[in-house]
Amino acid sequence: MTTLGYVARHPRRALTALTALAAAVAVAVGSSAAFTASSANPNNTFAAGTLSILNSKEGLAVLTASNMKPGDSALGTVDVENSGSLSGVFTLAKSNVVDSDGGNPMSAKLNLVVKDCGDFSAGAPTCDAGDPQRYSGTISAMGTIALGTFVASEKHRYEFAVTFDSSATNAYQGDSSSVQFDWNAS
Repeated sequence: MTTLGYVARHPRRALTALTALAAAVAVAVGSSAAFTASSANPNNTFAAGTLSILNSKEGLAVLTASNMKPGDSALGTVDVENSGSLSGVFTLAKSNVVDSDGGNPMSAKLNLVVKDCGDFSAGAPTCDAGDPQRYSGTISAMGTIALGTFVASEKHRYEFAVTFDSSATNAYQGDSSSVQFDWNAS
């Protein structure tokens, strides 16, 4: 009752006191003013790169030879390029070997040498005696050959030399062999 009596006797002072009290509460509760700042990075975009191979003899033989006798050789070249936008690890492998004589497979008597004539992304390709061999052995024994990493637009010329082994006997007369060379990148 003391409060009511005070308010009744001094209404103006009570109103001022209540107003001051309400203002103090409002300042204490709503006065959390602080500095603010913000920053944004809009339009973040992402796109996948490409990895693709350009083969100068796509769908064609690198080399062919007919009427070979033991000791004869054939030579061919092919240019292989990373035509994508990403670097890729390139390999060469054989597939689809077909020998006309299963008992005397000619692919086991065809000695293959594959040379990397080098990167010629900026210039004319040449194949020289000192170029590194990537493979030397028979066609039948060839597995997957590591060629290294090609950056985007890097291109190499490869020289293929096949020699009909001089140890081939009369059992190979009239035989034939065919092979597919596969270029892969990952």
